[in-house]
Amino acid sequence: MAGNSNLHAANKAKKDEFYTQLSDIANELKHYKQHFAGKTVFCNCDDPYESNFFKYFALNFNSLGLKKLIATCYNGSPVADTQMSLFEPDEPYGKPQKTRVPHKIIITEVPDANGDGATDLADVEWLIKNDKNVLTTLQGNGDFRSAECIELLKEADIVVTNPPFSLFREYVAQLVEYGKCFLILGNMNAITYKEIFKLIKENKLWLGSCLSYSAFQVPSDYEEKSNRFWIDETGQKWRSMGNICWYTNLDIKKRHEEMDLYKTYSPEEYPKYDNYDAIEVSKTANIPVDYSGYMGVPITFMDKYNPEQFELIWTTDRGGDGMLDYIKLPHTRYDAPVVKGNGLYKRIIIRKKQ
Repeated sequence: MAGNSNLHAANKAKKDEFYTQLSDIANELKHYKQHFAGKTVFCNCDDPYESNFFKYFALNFNSLGLKKLIATCYNGSPVADTQMSLFEPDEPYGKPQKTRVPHKIIITEVPDANGDGATDLADVEWLIKNDKNVLTTLQGNGDFRSAECIELLKEADIVVTNPPFSLFREYVAQLVEYGKCFLILGNMNAITYKEIFKLIKENKLWLGSCLSYSAFQVPSDYEEKSNRFWIDETGQKWRSMGNICWYTNLDIKKRHEEMDLYKTYSPEEYPKYDNYDAIEVSKTANIPVDYSGYMGVPITFMDKYNPEQFELIWTTDRGGDGMLDYIKLPHTRYDAPVVKGNGLYKRIIIRKKQ
């Protein structure tokens, strides 16, 4: 059983091995610069030799005014066989291995080691190779749930990473348990997870500034699927995932911007659900300005959600757990909204604040 368990865990880790592009990280992080001065940042799902999260914070360590940068590598993290690496590591962490030895990198400064008047990746590489306290092996496997990584988490102020999508609920629960600020990537469908939506409803979590519809680099042994997968001219494999977004509890300007509503309500354009006392709004942009009752909107509404403008009620695919009992109409189905006998995709029930 233990062998099977380890095999399943390894397979799951491979499927979750997505490398975020530096441009996507930079586009999002530029909205949060005020949050990082004097803070310790932890990238706890990131092989520092491959991770663009580590690369971003190492490059911007001084400009952000960071106190400390920590990154940890999970045991079995595949070694890239293309041009993804930040720099060429020395043994025992180098490319001759198929997988990484679990390790951590802790940086408290990025000096101008080569004296060229600027700090860049060459200075980071020099620091790692010459300061024996910067890179050390982990005693455990580097899993974010391990005791060793939890101790590092306690030390951190802000966690920024692309966590395993298959462990998203557990990952967020840990961040909340330890009261950490965070900026992480996740599947947009996670909005409707009961545990995640509860946090959003309580204003403990919200969507970040940018929706990420870009591509992720994947390992060479990644399974080829559909037209969302391709190989570029260098041989690097890519996977497009069009439903990925940023989740955070760091405040940003966008969260307080009100939507401009211009549509007016009519029963013909906004039919009522067969199973819920709410109207169907098929596009976020079409929320009527003059309707004060319950409305079902797509989950992409959360990208425009302002807690001062709208009240979140619950999600229809969780309607069977009692949270929407007071707006249910007699029906045999509550796992999705139904209009004239036709089931629709999951919706978020909202109401405008008066």
